[in-house]
Amino acid sequence: MDRRGHSAWERHHGEHTLSHNIYELFATKFGEHRDDPFLTNPDGESVTYGQIDRRSAAMAAVLADGGAQPGDRVVVQVDKSVDAVALYFACLRGGFVYVPLNTAYTADEIGFFLGDAEPAVFVYPPDLAAKLKPVADIANVKRTFTLSHNGGGTLAETASQVTALGGVVERSAEAVACMLYTSGTTGRPKGAMLTHGSMATNAVALHHIWRFRPGDVLLHTLPIFHVHGLFVALHCAILNASEVIFCDRFDVGTVRSNLKAATVYMGVPTHYVRLLNDPDFGPQDCQTIRMFTSGSAPMTEVVFDEFTERTGHVICERYGMTECGIISSNPPEGQRVAGTVGYALPEMELRVADDKDQVVDNGDVGQVQVMGPHLFSGYWLLPDKTSESFTADGFFRTG
Repeated sequence: MDRRGHSAWERHHGEHTLSHNIYELFATKFGEHRDDPFLTNPDGESVTYGQIDRRSAAMAAVLADGGAQPGDRVVVQVDKSVDAVALYFACLRGGFVYVPLNTAYTADEIGFFLGDAEPAVFVYPPDLAAKLKPVADIANVKRTFTLSHNGGGTLAETASQVTALGGVVERSAEAVACMLYTSGTTGRPKGAMLTHGSMATNAVALHHIWRFRPGDVLLHTLPIFHVHGLFVALHCAILNASEVIFCDRFDVGTVRSNLKAATVYMGVPTHYVRLLNDPDFGPQDCQTIRMFTSGSAPMTEVVFDEFTERTGHVICERYGMTECGIISSNPPEGQRVAGTVGYALPEMELRVADDKDQVVDNGDVGQVQVMGPHLFSGYWLLPDKTSESFTADGFFRTG
């Protein structure tokens, strides 16, 4: 555990630092590129790196003034917006544990998550206050705030009136930075605890293997309540100081009109299916793109081949999960085969094993098992489930 994420800091900072708060990685970019555009909406309105840094500092102060202490959970169910991203950074820099929830969850489902996570703060949209405030009260949440997609709500309003939190709260590499709930298809949802070190290691590895370069622009159409849209996409962009064309949702017309201003697009298979269903979509839309990636679900060979035939671009598939971040990826250049997910990321050890955790090396079907500093630290309040998920020699059983 002690080595978790150290190499990420050493590669980016050149030396070991006392704090391994992942926000330290980002703060360097926010400072050096304070006047450069960070999040730009399809209408062309931009928020700079410096502005998002200052906004996050103000929000961190609001959370702290509201009673949140480093290590406390902050549960968030809000729409995708610039302020939602600032809130995520506020939690990181303040040392709070960010817990994003799917915006489709019902009030009853939210009640479970609040009871399980025991947050100090719960943030939700103003128009859902009548439904969610009583749920928060039942769960004995200390403080609630509202945040809307257009910059309104009590959190945004209060952040505009406070003295911003100075600096970044010191955290160890092993300290939990975020907690994301798994789908719960095999039982109740489990809170996967992602540490500052594990997230930093995964971000640095992806930035490296996907060959991010000066001038790259990311077209972002993913939700930001899960690993793909929040961590994979945004972390790579920040480490590269890239501009992000920040769309509130996926829309074929919006994607087509904005691809021409981007160099990287990260999507899921259904996004590519919907693009291909537009008969006018073709190579003229993709002239500036150097890399399309796909994940979160398997892609069929038919879609993979049709996209290549239609556009001339070969989609870069990768494999990941909440507990591990991205596990493996095809290279950004060279030959790629439909249905394959490439090689293990740097510092990630991968094997295929049978139900007795014996390595399968003769082509038989087995289970993917992984080990490395990218891994989560366990399931919140579920030590038995955590123990069951790891082999005796330290590999995580992905299932």
